[in-house]
Amino acid sequence: MAAGSSGGGGGGENSAAASSTATTRPKTKKHRNDHLGPLISILTAATSAAQSFLLHNDLSLLPSQALALESHLRSASFSLDSLVSFLSLPPPSKPLPPPPRQDCWFRRFLSATHAADYDPRWTEFFRMSKPSFSLLLRLVSPSLQSALPSIPPDHALAAALYRLAHATPYKAVGRQFGLDSEDACRSFFVVCRAINDNLGDLLELYSNRERIIVGFGWIMLPNCCGVLGFGRFRVEGDWLGRNGCLLVQALVDSEGRFLDVSAGWPSSLRPDRILCRTPLFSAVEESRELLSGPNFVLSNGSSIPQYIMGDACFPLLAWLLTPYDEESSFSSIKMEFNYTHSRAMGLVRRAFARVRARWELLSKPWKEEHAEFFPVVIFAGCLLHNFLIQCSEPVFEENGVGECEEDQEVPAYEGEVNKFGQVVRDALAQHLSWVSIRD
Repeated sequence: MAAGSSGGGGGGENSAAASSTATTRPKTKKHRNDHLGPLISILTAATSAAQSFLLHNDLSLLPSQALALESHLRSASFSLDSLVSFLSLPPPSKPLPPPPRQDCWFRRFLSATHAADYDPRWTEFFRMSKPSFSLLLRLVSPSLQSALPSIPPDHALAAALYRLAHATPYKAVGRQFGLDSEDACRSFFVVCRAINDNLGDLLELYSNRERIIVGFGWIMLPNCCGVLGFGRFRVEGDWLGRNGCLLVQALVDSEGRFLDVSAGWPSSLRPDRILCRTPLFSAVEESRELLSGPNFVLSNGSSIPQYIMGDACFPLLAWLLTPYDEESSFSSIKMEFNYTHSRAMGLVRRAFARVRARWELLSKPWKEEHAEFFPVVIFAGCLLHNFLIQCSEPVFEENGVGECEEDQEVPAYEGEVNKFGQVVRDALAQHLSWVSIRD
């Protein structure tokens, strides 16, 4: 009994020791983490100081800087809170936050730039000067007041331009302009539609054809009424297939202005099929509203009608001149025509590239769930491109971003060619060869 009693007593001592060890482990863990408290406090103070800096200097920072800093601060704050919770540390004492601003960022921006018409921050934030913004506001205000009665027109327009220029998320746009996310989204599309409805006369194909022809005359393309090609804009997801894009058919003049835009075609559709479905094709082939002006007599005595230069993906038509196929018997005359044709097609590529460079949102893959609105936004970007050329705003040079992989190489059309188109192209090729030799 004594032995049994002694054995039982020994087991009790071991159990007590194990229990004591188990109860002290959390204290040991907590003790191990105590030294992190001062570090967490320092990080929290640094985050608060950065938030204060952003709050007091947001008018001096570039949009990309302010948006990046705001994003990093939100991530840092979330990470610190998660770390404190995981380590079971007491919440660090945070400095008192600065008093909140009574006015949204845009109101303070207007106040800060009130005295100067050409404050460079207007171009940095909205991709246009204050006078150009004021002119645009006058043009679209009636539409905005009707569709957005609760939002000041200048706020709605500025918020839309800010999102276009910097690809800013709706939440961030709302914070900058005193809107909630839903109003920021709704007003963005209302503004794009208002631009499309009120700036359509900037497509001058019907209204100012003489200026267009004269402009092409200066680059050795007599009687030319435009250059026709495609831009491709990326869309997320598989809605348009793998690496799907939206195609935008555009006609541009010798200065890179858009003369006609047809947006919203899936990249799976052949370019010649798209052409036949556009109002431009109908205006030439059916109603004869376009390209029905007088012929032009070339230096070699040949007479050519008004025409358009077209990419190799289009068929050769009487009014649409495409490049020669590069065969083994490729003559110097054909080579000179193709060289001039290639330079002309560069006008289309450059126009789209400048649209992407100015409006960063169009250089990003578009969200698939809003794909039906994408053509409206692209068309607005093209009209704003024309508007800002008219306002003599500085050009945003292309940076090569936002293009689909297929932009660089378009499959050539392989169908039948128009016989009269061949005659016109040969006559123009002879003329270009003669001008090249004379120069």
